[in-house]
Amino acid sequence: MPTQSVIPLTALALLAFAGNSLLCRAALQHTPIDAASFTTIRLISGALVLWALVQLTRREAAGRGSWPSALALFAYAAAFSFAYVNLPTGTGALLLFGAVQTGMIGWGLVKGERFSPAQLIGLLFALGGLVGLLLPGLSAPPLGAALLMIGAGLAWAVYSLRGKGAGDPLRVTAGNFMRTVPVALVMSLLFMNSAQVDTAGALYAIASGAITSGIGYAIWYTALPHLKATAAATLQLSVPVIAALGGIAWLGEPLTLRLLLASAAILGGIALVIRKQAK
Repeated sequence: MPTQSVIPLTALALLAFAGNSLLCRAALQHTPIDAASFTTIRLISGALVLWALVQLTRREAAGRGSWPSALALFAYAAAFSFAYVNLPTGTGALLLFGAVQTGMIGWGLVKGERFSPAQLIGLLFALGGLVGLLLPGLSAPPLGAALLMIGAGLAWAVYSLRGKGAGDPLRVTAGNFMRTVPVALVMSLLFMNSAQVDTAGALYAIASGAITSGIGYAIWYTALPHLKATAAATLQLSVPVIAALGGIAWLGEPLTLRLLLASAAILGGIALVIRKQAK
């Protein structure tokens, strides 16, 4: 793939990832839709689009997904939605991204990876940023919602780790999304008494599933083979920033000093770990 094609595809994928946070927060803040219904519609829409993409482009590729990975994917999507009932867009994206990267880095340590002193300092900065964001205070996010988002990030870290070597990423992702549908429907039945679905909220959920999840993942997996692993990880540092800026511009959310300081600590610390891994 020519370099001039990789750059815009990568930018589109990163915008899609940030778009998931914006669409979810917009739906739950500005429409009556509940978190369970949003999650279910999102997963069904994503499954349908990914299935169609596989049929069109990857029919012969290897990879089917698995139930353990699908459950991790469902846990991420459900916790993500319920957390965004009470979290600002930027804070939610930062907690999600910080938890994903910290979880994956931590797993590397458990498996015996050796970190340099600079990497350990970076990891401590990232963890300190997460703790600082959650400390009590006027601008602290609601603790329950923040813990839910951290749980969503850890579930996504598990999903990502399980996906390594599982086969064609697009086909595996499609298989996992398809497996989440019955689980999501059961969740919706459990929350039926509080279910509310309106046209605007449903459209936000469809856009999140079909466009920023389904098509977004397809674009990312198209660009990913042409990016160095370190470059891909570093580029994802921009996602919480894009989400925060979108929340400020689109949803009128405030930019707090706490969020700025936590962002610098979390993203800077993770960037230091990633950069040192490449050397």
